Amino acid sequence: MLYLIHERLREWLSAHGVYAIFSPLDEVQFRALAAVGVAFAVVLTCGRPTIRRLIRMKIGDTGLTDAEALRETAITKANTPTMGGVLICGAIGLSTLLLADVSNFYVQLGLVILVWLSVLGGIDDWLKLTASRRGDGRQGLYAWEKLVFQLGIGVLAGVFVYRQGDTEAAQDIAHVLNLPLQKTYVSQIGGVSDGLIYLSMGAFMIVAMLMIAGLSNAVNITDGMDGLATGISGIVSLALLVLALVGGTELWAHYLLVPYVVGSNELAVLSGAMAGACLGFLWWNCAPAMVFMGDTGSLALGGLIGYVSIVLRQEIVVLILCGVFLLEIGSVVLQVGYFRMSGGRRIFRCAPFHHHLHLGGWAEQQVVARLWIVSILLAVIGLASIKVR
Repeated sequence: MLYLIHERLREWLSAHGVYAIFSPLDEVQFRALAAVGVAFAVVLTCGRPTIRRLIRMKIGDTGLTDAEALRETAITKANTPTMGGVLICGAIGLSTLLLADVSNFYVQLGLVILVWLSVLGGIDDWLKLTASRRGDGRQGLYAWEKLVFQLGIGVLAGVFVYRQGDTEAAQDIAHVLNLPLQKTYVSQIGGVSDGLIYLSMGAFMIVAMLMIAGLSNAVNITDGMDGLATGISGIVSLALLVLALVGGTELWAHYLLVPYVVGSNELAVLSGAMAGACLGFLWWNCAPAMVFMGDTGSLALGGLIGYVSIVLRQEIVVLILCGVFLLEIGSVVLQVGYFRMSGGRRIFRCAPFHHHLHLGGWAEQQVVARLWIVSILLAVIGLASIKVR
């Protein structure tokens, strides 16, 4: 909104000699960094009153777990306010509305995904928290119910993103399967490379579903220790900010030989808002946590990360960035599959993987800090990989 108001009042501001004060808003790089600061400030400012409100409403973690080995730890965290994801999602939405070009299609769709998945997560959290009051024994949404809505928004995002683009050439580049070491352009000033793989709408929809639903669940599964998912999401979001600036700027995209997607640079503002919101939430979520994000925050964060990746055509790079998230969800899939096939045997002491490390003797803070370090290294590797072409 602030950006659009600035655009509408450009002539008036110039006539009154104050345009120079607001001219930084013309630069998406400035607005992306400003979004980090605004989202951080919103969460930091609203954190304490929101936590108090959640406590008054008795919206606290139940301390229940199916894993016997985790019962003692879970009990110590009982009654900690949850659904703190409303802080994260609210800050992302507010910062994006203020600083992004809200007439941009990719920004609009990103906000739809934010609302869709945060509401889905909020319903799931609320059902868990009110299960004892209702007495029906239902602990949140069933897995298939969540998956239907996650896949549903993935399909919608895939269709709309696939059809976006004002020219045939722009649409073609936005449909490329961007492989490692693959040059999108012949040279920094040349045409499009031969041998590129262009996805059909069906294939594009499948990729979109896997990225949005998969990462949404992966972040959700990772959110099991104080600050773990929050910190990693912040690291990934900062890397996405860089990727969006590169892929959405024609000069930089051609220089690095990656797909140039017209209008995608505005997603740098959305990514900046995600990073700022996560950093702000970490203030309240670091050990010992004063609030948990719950599914309200984790589903939305993961879905947005997946969404930005499909717009930028950087799914593989983003999977590198999200290596810890993939390790976490992969450990659950392997554990469950092996348990069923082997008649009760396990690969890990407990899944997800962060609990395996914790039960192996690492303190919770050590697990979190070390996985943050791994995520930072993966972010460096992922960003460096776009230059190796």
